[in-house]
Amino acid sequence: MDIKEVKKLNVKYNGKIVGYLAELKNGSIAFQYDDEWIKNGFSISPISLPLSNEIYVNHEPTFNGLYGVFWDTLPDGWGELLVRRMLNKNSINFDRLSPLQKLSIINKNGLGALEYEPNHALKTKIAGYDLDELAKEAEKVLNDETDGVNLDTIYNLGGSSGGARPKAHIIYKGDEWIVKFPCSVDPKDIGEKEYTANSLARNCEIHTNEFRLFDSKICSGYFGAKRFDRTINGKVHVISLVALLETTHRIPNLDYGHLFAVINKISVDRNNDLYEAYRRMCFNVFYKNSDDHGKNFAFIYDEKLKGYRLSPAYDLTSLPNKPRHEMSVNGNDIPTENDLLAIAKEFKLSPQRCKNIIDDIKLKLI
Repeated sequence: MDIKEVKKLNVKYNGKIVGYLAELKNGSIAFQYDDEWIKNGFSISPISLPLSNEIYVNHEPTFNGLYGVFWDTLPDGWGELLVRRMLNKNSINFDRLSPLQKLSIINKNGLGALEYEPNHALKTKIAGYDLDELAKEAEKVLNDETDGVNLDTIYNLGGSSGGARPKAHIIYKGDEWIVKFPCSVDPKDIGEKEYTANSLARNCEIHTNEFRLFDSKICSGYFGAKRFDRTINGKVHVISLVALLETTHRIPNLDYGHLFAVINKISVDRNNDLYEAYRRMCFNVFYKNSDDHGKNFAFIYDEKLKGYRLSPAYDLTSLPNKPRHEMSVNGNDIPTENDLLAIAKEFKLSPQRCKNIIDDIKLKLI
């Protein structure tokens, strides 16, 4: 097997050409919107890539020459591990692939709506699957024990995933869902814990997508969430906060103030999004969800509203032994209630409404 050399890719959204990525002679990567997309489409990264006929080149090293919106669609964590395993199986070194080659091997399960042509997705075979068996095989892959593992099935179901925990993309009652399995450092009941976190968040009036606990014979269950980037009308464009700001989530360098500033700049449902973000910030502080980095916040393009709005909440957890938050609040990574109120003041939110949100969430988490 060989991954073909790629010097140019068409970027597509639900069958329509958005624009073109091309590798230049100096090794940098250029993006340009298609003329028809400029007339009828939308900016896929409204801060960095406004709609115009300009040729955009990202000279920052953060995403190896790509803009964040394209890097977002690449697998990381578990997904990248599976890609590496599959390529190694075919004597291909992942690190030797160019950014455009990496984009060209993304399969249909990739985050969001962007697709790339030509597509060289690894061809795999998949039969039936059992969640308990997938969990066992995922654990073997994490432990570098690939003997007897059906790598094709594991890759087919999870090879475009992000995040550290193993995942499978499945069809449940006609809809696309993501199911998570424990990783090596997780307790066996991690699925139940995430189900509890989402239930508490929903009780705190935070917008989550549909979720459930899938049955298991070897643990208390697997957490699953219906994908908010898939609808009966097609895929939904998603871009993370770090991609919008062209930065990485691997270094704690963002504050919740950045999230509120981006909402003010791009949200088509600004007022609702500001208070939704405020609830999430308070929930994360009081529930001790310190894994609140910039890739765990995202915006989706709403076709009906013709603009961006905050995506449903995801990757909610509690880490009481990790007091420092990935995203600081008012510059403090061990935030206090005064920091929460300072954010409300900075972004001209109703002091009484924000105080009510704080009191409500504290009461519901007792």
